[in-house]
Amino acid sequence: MQEPRRCRELGIVVGTMPTGPLNAVTDVPGVRVGHTTLVEGDSIRTGVTAIVPDQLTDRRSLPAGLFVGNGHGKMVGSTQVAELGEIETPVVLTATLSTFRAADGLLTYMLGQPGREAAESLNPVVAETNDGFLSDIRARPVREEHVLGALAEASGGLPAEGAVGAGTGTTALGFKAGIGTSSRLATTSRGTVTVGVLVQANFSGVLQVSGVPVRPEQVGVPVPPPPSRPEPPGNSCVIVVATDGRLDARQLGRVARRAVFAMGRVGSDFAGGSGDYGLAFSTAGVETPNVPESDLEPIFAVVLEAVEEALLNSLFMARTTAGFKGRVKYAVPHDRMLDLLRTHRVDLQA
Repeated sequence: MQEPRRCRELGIVVGTMPTGPLNAVTDVPGVRVGHTTLVEGDSIRTGVTAIVPDQLTDRRSLPAGLFVGNGHGKMVGSTQVAELGEIETPVVLTATLSTFRAADGLLTYMLGQPGREAAESLNPVVAETNDGFLSDIRARPVREEHVLGALAEASGGLPAEGAVGAGTGTTALGFKAGIGTSSRLATTSRGTVTVGVLVQANFSGVLQVSGVPVRPEQVGVPVPPPPSRPEPPGNSCVIVVATDGRLDARQLGRVARRAVFAMGRVGSDFAGGSGDYGLAFSTAGVETPNVPESDLEPIFAVVLEAVEEALLNSLFMARTTAGFKGRVKYAVPHDRMLDLLRTHRVDLQA
């Protein structure tokens, strides 16, 4: 069985902008990521992923922007984010039918935080994709302790990627996918701005790597016959963008929009049955100078690159997974994919 490798370990370099030290969302100071992975018997392949901004320890909220590419999904708390332009909790990702239990677990966590003893209203932000191909989604196995576990183990190191946490059972573009992350540094007139991205990939289309279509049959992956009652394409993608640049809610909404646009760079067909969400937030302190509108272009550029790379990492870091009803979803075979890229004269970095 092949070992998971990130884009750059495979010689695939996305774009031209520099990455942060970890090339991860945790390059944004104060942002931590934790997972709870649930693999039980032959039918449960799911979990929880938490993105935790430490700045919420001292602040009631952080500015945020939301963009809905296609709204066939569930995102608890989205209307308040859109209305007020802020998040007041960590962001939790899970499976579709576990969204609501996860939201209750996140509330338990927040109500237990110092300074929240008298809180009577909180807006938990929980998003999902549908991992029902590999996991018995109707079992709703995610419980409060799984959410609390992901929050408790969140760290600032390189997050685990691939088939972990909320990505344990997800698939994308014909292959096994999962969680992916990346980061970029943008140069603005106010200095360097760090942009970090984490994705939960679970959407349809034809994989594109460096502009080359990579179909399962081209790289030796078995393609099962279509079912007698085919399910609609789609099943969603959640993209969380963090930045230490001081952007307001409107600007962050523009950033979130570019994050969803970047799905097209890896081959998304933007199916009508998909829930494609971009959520961007800023960790910058109030003393940090505002990023002027004229400096948004380099930030837009790095968001596109970081999301593209994070989505590819979500695929290349995944392992072939068997699950519910004996179904199997195969990881992208690295060597065969690289051979295909070479035939198209893609410049792979040694």
